[in-house]
Amino acid sequence: MSVAIRIVAPIAGVLIVLALALVPAVNFLTEQWFAGEVELRTELIERSLASPIGVLLSRDDRAGIAALLDSLARSEADNLRGLAFCAADGTALQAAGLPFAPCQDGPRFEITTQDGGPRFLMARFPITDGDGITLGRLVVVHDLDFVEQRSTDVVIYALIALIIVGGAVAVAALFLMRLALRRWARAMRESLAVAPSPATNPAVSPPAPSLPELGPLARDIQDMLRALDESRAGNEIRLTWTPETLRQILAQELPDADVIVVSNREPYIHNRTDDGGISLQIPASGLVAALEPITRACAGTWVAHGSGSADRDVVDAQDRVPVPPADPAYTLRRVWLSEEEQDGYYYGMANEGLWPLCHLAYVRPVFRQDDWNHYVAVNTRFAEAVVAEAKSLRPIVLVQDYHFALLPRLIRQRLPEATIITFWHIPWPNHETFGICPWRAEILDGLLGSTILAFHTQFHCNNFLDGVDHYLESRIDREHATITVGGLATAIRPYPISIEWPPAALAGQPPVAECRDTVRARHGIGPEVRLGVGVERFDFTKGIVDRFRAVGRLMELQPEWRGRFSFLQAAAPTRSKLPAYRQLEAEARAVAEEINERFGTADWQPIILVPRHHEPDEVMTLFRAADLCVVSSLHDGMNLVAKEFIAARDDGEGVLILSTFAGASRELLEALIINPYDTDSMAETLAQALRMPVEEQRERMRLMRDMVRDNNVYRWAGRMLLDAARLRKHSRIDAGNLQFETERRHGA
Repeated sequence: MSVAIRIVAPIAGVLIVLALALVPAVNFLTEQWFAGEVELRTELIERSLASPIGVLLSRDDRAGIAALLDSLARSEADNLRGLAFCAADGTALQAAGLPFAPCQDGPRFEITTQDGGPRFLMARFPITDGDGITLGRLVVVHDLDFVEQRSTDVVIYALIALIIVGGAVAVAALFLMRLALRRWARAMRESLAVAPSPATNPAVSPPAPSLPELGPLARDIQDMLRALDESRAGNEIRLTWTPETLRQILAQELPDADVIVVSNREPYIHNRTDDGGISLQIPASGLVAALEPITRACAGTWVAHGSGSADRDVVDAQDRVPVPPADPAYTLRRVWLSEEEQDGYYYGMANEGLWPLCHLAYVRPVFRQDDWNHYVAVNTRFAEAVVAEAKSLRPIVLVQDYHFALLPRLIRQRLPEATIITFWHIPWPNHETFGICPWRAEILDGLLGSTILAFHTQFHCNNFLDGVDHYLESRIDREHATITVGGLATAIRPYPISIEWPPAALAGQPPVAECRDTVRARHGIGPEVRLGVGVERFDFTKGIVDRFRAVGRLMELQPEWRGRFSFLQAAAPTRSKLPAYRQLEAEARAVAEEINERFGTADWQPIILVPRHHEPDEVMTLFRAADLCVVSSLHDGMNLVAKEFIAARDDGEGVLILSTFAGASRELLEALIINPYDTDSMAETLAQALRMPVEEQRERMRLMRDMVRDNNVYRWAGRMLLDAARLRKHSRIDAGNLQFETERRHGA
């Protein structure tokens, strides 16, 4: 009943408003119509009387004229009030039934009133003889009050007809709407009963409803469901993300979740020492720094290449070792590679091929068939290790980085129900650059075995979508950033990676002043010298040589900083088997020596190069001792060094100089942003950082610390795992809906 009222009431309201708006127009048109009719009738009377009156006048038969007028007045309709004939001198020869003197001058047709009473139409017609001489005028008077009455009647009849027609239309509309709603509801139920959830399979459109016009509506409902999921996901932003928060979410959203992390580099390396003992090394890796606290919080399994010289000595029969050694929280499963496999898979395909391919550092990628064969073989071996470590058929597998582009598809083939989240830690190139890779289709297909494929920035996501569009047959939904290949949908998402907060290496650190004294004493830096630091591996993407040249340019352009500023570069040798890395290290040493020889003195050097691995606590001490930190990446995914420097500065001071080509520059807006290819501008930015007032340093650092604290590594992992949890829940719901629909159809 309420639906009927909601439908009929607006129609009735519209009709009432329309009727009220039309009443004046109807009145006007009706009056014009009847007035015209009276005028026409008056002209007919004139034509019927003109000739007889002329004849009677020629006989001077006034009695005959009076009888003629009286006879016609009685025979006409009630609205004829009277007739008169006025002689040429203006006197009335005869008048019949007129309430006023008729012979005054006036227009041919005139509407007049008598003392404010009824309205009359007075018509004056000249009467002439055969020679055209005017003998007098015939005056015809009609009462017009009937026009108003008839106009009112017309309005009433029109309203009655409008109400009848409107009511019929409303009833018909209500009936048809009820039929349409029933059909739509039935068709929508059929469509949504087996429609894939947008979270489970976001790239798959809902099945076409039985009514084609419902297609957009079905898609809108799917979009609303997706928006609801995203709004629920947005609630996690308000959380304070800690290891305990992550554990609670896992317990609530993923109870008994089987979490497996896969990376090439292991979080703990066991090496033999010269005296026959075993030492433990934590690699200086942004990936390890980000994932190790996550794996601890999840109590999962980490599958990695066992690269340490004593790694085999500490594992059990299944190649597992509990870590961290002092307080085991998860299992490290090691995979063994031969030297030949390491050369082909890691040094060859991964680091001579994919690494320079994805970084715009102008080092030509090298692709060899043997390297690719090893890459395929190693990815296959890691897939087998993941299957062996899986405790269920539906594990959550976190695949890390460019070493394992084929791994998601290989895992999917062995564990079809697994939730696979692949994170690509380096940039993704544009489609033209990626197109030079001989195995581009295989790499894209391998990555699209993932449930979620994640990058640091939306820009990298867009590049990947473009690459798939150019080189792989697929269905791409750019609005929802999903790709479907072979019926499997992969969501392409940006998840900017971060660090743990507070960093574990910060625990036990002495005050900042003490850190400064320690670093200055260790490297012979005077107390009056301002200190800048950089912490990287010797990698051609990090821009180490460029920052050295900027320091030299600063000494050249602003000599007042000579003896007052030193730059300490901690650079760990890496991938020394590869010519590009050996060349970079040699060039960095040569440039540092040249600048030191040019500007240095016996007790001061502008550049202090420390080419060795630094443990995390050493890196934290360097950051706390520095006045500024330079991150001058020529191209980078995120760069966690920048965030580690911010986390280290709990004193609120220090300046971060950050390359615009690092993903972190999209988040750390209060850093001094540089173009590492512009040496003079970098030199000027160094001077700006050295002159920056402490108050400004603290304000910038406060904002950046808030950002890193709120968007820490636990939030990064939590967002991915929450998305994984939703996917798993939706997949179970969809499987149930599909089974129900199948049974219903078979029953029918």
